[in-house]
Amino acid sequence: MAPAILGAVATLAHVPDLVRYGSKPARELERDHGELGPSLAAAQRSYEAAVSYPPHQAFIGNLAPEALWDLQRPWWRTAANGARGEGPFGEVLPAPSFYALLSAVDRFDLVQLAEGFGERARSDLAQHPLLARLAERVSAVSPDRVEAEIGRGGLALFHEGNTVGVVSSAHPVDEALQAGVLLESLTCKATAVMALERLIAQTGIDRDAIEYVVSCGEEAIGDRYQRGGGGLAKAVAEEANLLRATGSDVKAFCCAPVHALVVAAALVEAGVYHDVIVLAGGSLAKLGMKHAGALEHGVPILEDVLGGMAVLISAAAPGEPRLRLDAIGRATVGAGSSQQALYEQLAVAPLQAVGRTLVDVDRYAVELHDPEITEPAGGGDVPHRNYRMLAGLAALRGELPRDRLEEFVRARGLPGFSPTQGHIASAVAFLPHAVTRIRSGELESAMLLAKGSLFLGRLTQQWDGMSVLIEGGDSK
Repeated sequence: MAPAILGAVATLAHVPDLVRYGSKPARELERDHGELGPSLAAAQRSYEAAVSYPPHQAFIGNLAPEALWDLQRPWWRTAANGARGEGPFGEVLPAPSFYALLSAVDRFDLVQLAEGFGERARSDLAQHPLLARLAERVSAVSPDRVEAEIGRGGLALFHEGNTVGVVSSAHPVDEALQAGVLLESLTCKATAVMALERLIAQTGIDRDAIEYVVSCGEEAIGDRYQRGGGGLAKAVAEEANLLRATGSDVKAFCCAPVHALVVAAALVEAGVYHDVIVLAGGSLAKLGMKHAGALEHGVPILEDVLGGMAVLISAAAPGEPRLRLDAIGRATVGAGSSQQALYEQLAVAPLQAVGRTLVDVDRYAVELHDPEITEPAGGGDVPHRNYRMLAGLAALRGELPRDRLEEFVRARGLPGFSPTQGHIASAVAFLPHAVTRIRSGELESAMLLAKGSLFLGRLTQQWDGMSVLIEGGDSK
């Protein structure tokens, strides 16, 4: 059976007080003997500001991403009209509820919230329509016990300037089981659980029908003997009571979600499983990654949210968007690392395989990083640069007049609207929009085109990449 996408969601958790534990801010805190600099503290956003931020409204589906082109910048000064914390694709979860969820998905008593805050956070979670059943597992202990655990090397959790909890280490010497690493894993797990529960609610699928879960986040779960051994997929499935499911983790830096979509689609088409979920939680390490540029230019810390996504891949149903496994782009070893070669393999080759040109795709989703995060840090507008590359390649191939490059960007591209969560920003942030528009007939096709920075691991100088064409169920 041809594999189809039956649902896709995108969620955010607003966690401004976890920014200090992002990789870059944490290094600066260590240099400054653990003191949170006044400029960083003053640049934190309120929950209301995070909700009303137009790119976040686009992320959760309350705003078309293309509408950002016509909104006056800076967007962080322009609250989206009618902004809401919940949208058709997801929500922006406030920090207290997220801390409660973090405690609830902890199976080893590592996350403990201080009494007072813990009870309030538990109550908030108990009001959540999708996560309420987890509230009874929130752990609240005395403030003295929280302080004692911090004194033994635990990682303090803060909210609005107050210490409200602690994450303890799970081993005295194993670096992979220290509090900071465990917080990375648990935040990823919690945001993946958020996304999975919303996907189940959105699609109405029976939990017992789900047979396999593929996780494609950026966490490296393991211990000192296998630091990135994996297992997040099954851990998330457990929290959602997917009793008939198993799963595994796929790693490929930022392009892992597209790899995972292809793997899931292949499993469905081969008949191995009928219903497969692809999911990913957020990346704690990337919180505040470009905060220095933001502070230098008077921009608030916009990298204060954790992203999550989940997608249901099943045997094709009438009218549902299909994943074209005969139109898969791959960045092969032999392609090298030039950008033109990458785009030829990721865009030109798969389209040629099904008799299409670059101008035959209605919308491309590339690296959709929010430019208000990347520009102050000197990275420019990443999506626009990538779309210009695609347009230039189309012109080089005679498929587009050279004086219409910018027209191609607007007609077939997108403004950046995703937080810099790496794998979340790399194409899949648009997937819920693409599914909705293909179902409605607004789009006939969309291509997810993701790249991954393999050279970051210092094992190769190569890039990675994967793309897949998505079409309406009745497309030829």
